[in-house]
Amino acid sequence: MDIIEDVLCFGGRQLRVKHTSESCHCDMVFSVFLPPQAEQGKVPVVWWLSGLTCNDQNFVTKAGAQRVAAELGVAIVAPDTSPRGDGVADDPDGAWDFGLGAGFYVNATQAPYDRHYRMYDYVQAELPALLAKRFPLDIERQSIMGHSMGGHGALTLALRHPDQYRSVSAFAPICVPSQVSWGQKAFGGYFGGDESLWLEHDAVALIEKSGFDKPILVDQGAADSFLQNQLKPELLEQACERAGVALTLNQREGYDHSYFFIASFIEEHFRYHGRFLSR
Repeated sequence: MDIIEDVLCFGGRQLRVKHTSESCHCDMVFSVFLPPQAEQGKVPVVWWLSGLTCNDQNFVTKAGAQRVAAELGVAIVAPDTSPRGDGVADDPDGAWDFGLGAGFYVNATQAPYDRHYRMYDYVQAELPALLAKRFPLDIERQSIMGHSMGGHGALTLALRHPDQYRSVSAFAPICVPSQVSWGQKAFGGYFGGDESLWLEHDAVALIEKSGFDKPILVDQGAADSFLQNQLKPELLEQACERAGVALTLNQREGYDHSYFFIASFIEEHFRYHGRFLSR
């Protein structure tokens, strides 16, 4: 594991780390913010999963989350959105919504993606174990959040591992990927035609199947150009109502899909997670 960047930020350290992933069979990069409280002992961690075309740096440089994380004494871990490098398969047509930068936080089962595209195992198991060994993180206190494709990943990971994550939130998540073109393209490529695998990574389907005993926080920009065709938060809302899941869905008038939207409300999300992580 190599530290490729280490800078002072709000009294803490903003690190960028490169390592060889056993899950993805390639070199991976992730970013971690350690608040000043980490100098005194272990701190809880919030995972941030980014969206299509992003890497570990988009959130770090655009969201402005370090200030409130430093105040709350919470670490932030931001992994990349897909494996990268020589030999890692990409979309054959070079599209931006599949392949590099678009791992969808799943374990692919179809060649040629099945060797490297193991982002589910990477985020859920490999990175927590690595971080617990190398950094002063209390891995028993984890929460998870994300944006767009990363919001999809945060929701599905939290729904499938309710004992691992104390809380979950999302900005403009892809709520029902099995029913929209982004998800159908990704799941068809990574899983093939086995739609039972699709539904294992679909937040609406997971809620309808098993319910969830924790609250969910979602912020959605009402001026988001992807709202109607790709995100469909109304289907998440309906599923939560049927299953008795406590969903707070904030419709933010005038806001779009950008990091300006995320930066505007990121503090509310961190304070939300802070209430669960402080217990």
